[in-house]
Amino acid sequence: MKNSELRDIQSEPDHRKIPINKVGVKDIRYPVVVLDRTDGSQHTVARVNMYVNLPHHFRGTHMSRFIEILNRYRTGISTKNVREILNEMKQQLDAHTAYFDMEFPYFVTKSAPISGERAKMEYTCRLAASSDNDHYMLEVRVPVLSLCPCSKEISSFGAHNQRSVITVQIKAQERIWIEELIEIAETSASSDIYSILKREDEKYITEKSYKNPVFVEDMVRNAAEKLNSKRGILWYSVESENMESIHNHSAYAQISGNMRG
Repeated sequence: MKNSELRDIQSEPDHRKIPINKVGVKDIRYPVVVLDRTDGSQHTVARVNMYVNLPHHFRGTHMSRFIEILNRYRTGISTKNVREILNEMKQQLDAHTAYFDMEFPYFVTKSAPISGERAKMEYTCRLAASSDNDHYMLEVRVPVLSLCPCSKEISSFGAHNQRSVITVQIKAQERIWIEELIEIAETSASSDIYSILKREDEKYITEKSYKNPVFVEDMVRNAAEKLNSKRGILWYSVESENMESIHNHSAYAQISGNMRG
């Protein structure tokens, strides 16, 4: 039997007359290509969510069409064409609003500060957009090192330090590189961290962080100050969570700012 002869149950009317805000496919693991400031593009694997609104008179949406659209953009998904994806979702699924969201690991080659040893460093990123808005949202989670100023001040020697994660979210209409947000986060902490270190690198980072102690409040303020001066950002949120090494809790701080004027 031909596809045109099969009953299209999803498009049949629904008597309850209740619209659905979001319906679609969630948590698709899919190979994608994203923009890379150094190499032009980078292959990675994303977890993708795609939704549209559903008017009250339709019983359901056509789930396979989401995958068909995603497959057409498998050679490159970025801030350059996410608007095209949203428009195609609206057209193919007869919707007024479309939503696209993907989370993916992103890798940057970093050189150790003294030895120069090079290795890939992983960062978790998220790109999201809605056809209701003229901007996109980019999120980057950056692991860093923080050393406590209070511990340094009150101790006869040493100071406690911990792994921290700075999460930067921005809304923008023009391209902002992932690497730019990573740099903002890493330069707001006591030190950035690396995938590979030799002894001379460990010595350098230990002494660097000791000379640059920061509270969780300092880190979000440092990052906010940099974001406030960056052109092209419409809105931002920066948060830091310190996984405390001598306390049975995490320390947390968050700042957001609206740059639209």
